[in-house]
Amino acid sequence: METAEIRRRWLSYFGSHGHTIVPSAPLVHDDPNLLFVNAGMVPFKPYFLGQETPQFTRATSVQKCVRTLDIEEVGKTTRHGTFFQMNGNFSFGDYFKEGAIQLAWELITRSQSEGGLGFDEKDLYASVYHEDDEAIALWKKVAGLSDDRIVRLGRKDNYWNMGVAGPGGPCSEILLDRGPQYGADGDWEAGDRYLEFWNLVFMQYELENVRSKEDFDIVGDLPKRNIDTGMGLERVAFLLQGVDNIYETDEVFPVIAAAEDLTGRRYGAAHEDDVRFRVVADHVRSSLMLIGDGVTPGNEGRGYVLRRLLRRAVRSMRLLGVDAPTLEQLLPVSMERMKASYPELETDFSRISQVAYAEEEAFRRTLSSGTTILDTAVARAKSSGSSTLGGAEAFALHDTYGFPIDLTLEMAAEQGLQVDEPGFRRLMGEQRDRAKADARSKKSAHGDTSVYRQLSDTLGHDVEFTGYDQTLTDTRIRGLIRDGVVVDRVGPGDEVEIVLDRTPLYAESGGQQADHGRIRLANGALLEVTDVQRPITGLVVHRATVLEGEAGVGADAEAEVDVARRRSISRAHTATHMVHQALRDELGDTATQAGSENSPGRLRFDFKSLQAVPAAAMHEIEGRINAVLLDDLPVTADIMAIDAAKKLGAMALFGEKYGERVRVVSIGEWSRELCVGTHTPRVGQIGVVKLLGESSIGSGVRRVEALVGADAYTHLAREATIVSQLTDTLGVRRDELPDRIAAILGRLRDAEKEIAAVRQSQVLGAATGLVQSARDIGGVTFVSHDAGDGVTGDDLRKLVTDVRGRLGNDRPVLVSMASVANGRPVVIVATNERAREAGLKAGAFVKLAAQALGGGGGGKDDLAQGGGTDPARVSAALGAVEDHLRNRGA
Repeated sequence: METAEIRRRWLSYFGSHGHTIVPSAPLVHDDPNLLFVNAGMVPFKPYFLGQETPQFTRATSVQKCVRTLDIEEVGKTTRHGTFFQMNGNFSFGDYFKEGAIQLAWELITRSQSEGGLGFDEKDLYASVYHEDDEAIALWKKVAGLSDDRIVRLGRKDNYWNMGVAGPGGPCSEILLDRGPQYGADGDWEAGDRYLEFWNLVFMQYELENVRSKEDFDIVGDLPKRNIDTGMGLERVAFLLQGVDNIYETDEVFPVIAAAEDLTGRRYGAAHEDDVRFRVVADHVRSSLMLIGDGVTPGNEGRGYVLRRLLRRAVRSMRLLGVDAPTLEQLLPVSMERMKASYPELETDFSRISQVAYAEEEAFRRTLSSGTTILDTAVARAKSSGSSTLGGAEAFALHDTYGFPIDLTLEMAAEQGLQVDEPGFRRLMGEQRDRAKADARSKKSAHGDTSVYRQLSDTLGHDVEFTGYDQTLTDTRIRGLIRDGVVVDRVGPGDEVEIVLDRTPLYAESGGQQADHGRIRLANGALLEVTDVQRPITGLVVHRATVLEGEAGVGADAEAEVDVARRRSISRAHTATHMVHQALRDELGDTATQAGSENSPGRLRFDFKSLQAVPAAAMHEIEGRINAVLLDDLPVTADIMAIDAAKKLGAMALFGEKYGERVRVVSIGEWSRELCVGTHTPRVGQIGVVKLLGESSIGSGVRRVEALVGADAYTHLAREATIVSQLTDTLGVRRDELPDRIAAILGRLRDAEKEIAAVRQSQVLGAATGLVQSARDIGGVTFVSHDAGDGVTGDDLRKLVTDVRGRLGNDRPVLVSMASVANGRPVVIVATNERAREAGLKAGAFVKLAAQALGGGGGGKDDLAQGGGTDPARVSAALGAVEDHLRNRGA
């Protein structure tokens, strides 16, 4: 049974049993604790934590997941993988243990001809939490399992919690006995004989003081008991397909087969090659899914994970013997296998492949530059007499340049060096520990929301936003927070967080900055609002300072928006929509939004693009935007079903969370986007939009910045003043200004070239005298020269090589010269072929000279350069070279 069919059967089965089928959330989710969705229950976490109320009591999904903690272990075993799919069914206060066990047992034991999965009952076992007698009784009642097919396990294996305070409970796993060839009878810890493929979590207790997976306090029952189950789709697939592991399933193995064709090697022939094949298959599929959900390669966070995956795949193909680009052959294979479940991959494959192929090419360049850096490190180690490349150098190559450690090990060995691998692993461990500590610190964010949940429960409904139609609203104070604690009253000077019954002030979201404003009470109290946020869904919190009087919970109030600021931000937000549409018109539909910020008078818009936008295209985009401003199109907002919005062509963004009904903002018939922000009634009120330019902010992501309205006018007026000053100074008309400046710059460049040529001629003119000054030291023709101040390294190098050439190759020649350029000393040493045959290497001499200068250097045996920080030591540096030459035979 193919994986896509298992997925279809799962959703069909639970859908027919009253479960709402919830589409998979994107891998990039709005959870501050997670880089990616890493479990099937993550999109439902707000319901389990009580932060949101679900619209259904039963749900099912097949959730895309990525786990990144064990990337370096992928392929070494058949257990580790990064991307996987988790089948889940969920109950929110509906059915509990008996219902969950009944549903699970029916699906897995029903014959395949009747729509089930067809597992043989005699091969199935259940594990339970050792104190959960209720679950044991139910397994006997529902499934007819005997005592010898039910195993009791402790908290480590059969108790679930989130790792933080909140809901938890015992769980029960369904196991398949794969037979004695996979392990001994009753060996539950082996993991291969009795394979767990479905975990049923009975979420029924409130937990506090969660110190570890096994160490926590149970403080009471949850108000509603919930069910959270997870069945690994890939694991069930390999069990039903009769293969040994996830890498041999129908969605993964085709990539291995394609890699076999490219490399000429065979999977199963050698363990080292098998590891590489598995890395390729896993990482290609994971990269496909991540890019499909909007992730682009970068140096931080999610982008860095994607970059590592792609580069490990490319590197593994290199180790399998293929130096040429390979993703063009592998990525389409993965897409063809995954599109049955995720048809959007095929639709969006042009963009996905562009991102992947560009990263492969960038890594190939990294391999080239990294090789040069590695060669320098190896030469430095050898010159110091060491047979080992330091762990710090290996770590720098890996961490800074993206150079894999296995490549460092391989190439160092080729040059006869070992690598301080323990030192490298130690530094990697320290980095990993820092990352884990950071992740642990972020987990506290759940605890920080408790005070907001308390207020939200008291309020009893979402805070109503009136700001689309009003800038002044009568309201009531429903909650006050000071220093993280709920209070009843606040006084002058207090910094507070205020929850109102309803508010016209916009809370920061969707890239739009928060409104500022004031809250007035009938008793004369006045509070200045400087920020508005949504710490949890449905709750709006105003951060304010009490300027006058006292404010208390329950008091009637009047909330007012800073209208000038609001209008300025709204103009910027509408202009952002216009920039987005104009970019898509000019560059194509792949120029999708990757982020934005709308602030008073200016905007920042990030978008997906693998190449810089030409200046001519930017000019066209700016012209198109301002032409639409002249048309004064209306800006309207309509609430509609999300399917209707999609049919209208409204743009939605990667990673955004949308409900069944959405707000669609339209600019005439020209632009439509899903948006909750505030906008101008007509685009003509924006006035003017001035694009300041575009730049790269990461691999595959560009940024446009622009000024709007009065800020744009002020900028243009300032530029006009500068142009007027230049025309007056140069005595030309405005239209002649570019040509005149170009001519001046051209003459300046010509003058600089002439000066450089004269200086070089003067330097090289000294060559004849230097040849005549050559001395014999131990059978070596030796020239030493201090060129003084103002001679650049390039000019000095030409002089050194010219002198060496004039001295010929009849006998050994060594030339040593130094100069000071821009306050920093430089030293260059050159040798001819006869000198190198005699064992005289320029790099060794330069190293001594550079040490005297307080610096370092290196290069090839025939020509090497060094530098330092102490210009007063030039004579000492040249003397060190001469002394070493004199003493070489001593």
